[in-house]
Amino acid sequence: MSGISQDWEPVVIRKKAPTAAARKDEKAVNAARRAGAEIETVKKSNAGSNRAASSSTSLDTRKLDEDTENLSHEKVPTELKKAIMQARQDKKLTQAQLAQLINEKPQIIQEYESGKAIPNQQIISKLERALGAKLRGKK
Repeated sequence: MSGISQDWEPVVIRKKAPTAAARKDEKAVNAARRAGAEIETVKKSNAGSNRAASSSTSLDTRKLDEDTENLSHEKVPTELKKAIMQARQDKKLTQAQLAQLINEKPQIIQEYESGKAIPNQQIISKLERALGAKLRGKK
């Protein structure tokens, strides 16, 4: 039995190092103060408040107030509205039937014919193919 020996070195079990959030909590900060460690505090602007990130919006609002330019989306031209309506009626199609032919919602056709839609070249191309008519200018 002389070949058996025991290892009597102590085993040290430690807790994991604190996470970033745990290092910032009040208990950890107070413990660090008691231990004499250096503590840096930084106040984030508007942290924890429901206010806008920048309270100095007076410049932006003044620019908006002074801006007289009328910004609006491009609308469907009158010629295109009439051409779509005429071609659809010549084929004896309803707006819903035409919409189904081009795989769009009926509301899209209604918006194009009323002139409220923002022109989309892909949809106009689909309409031209489905109606067999040239809707855009000379190509």
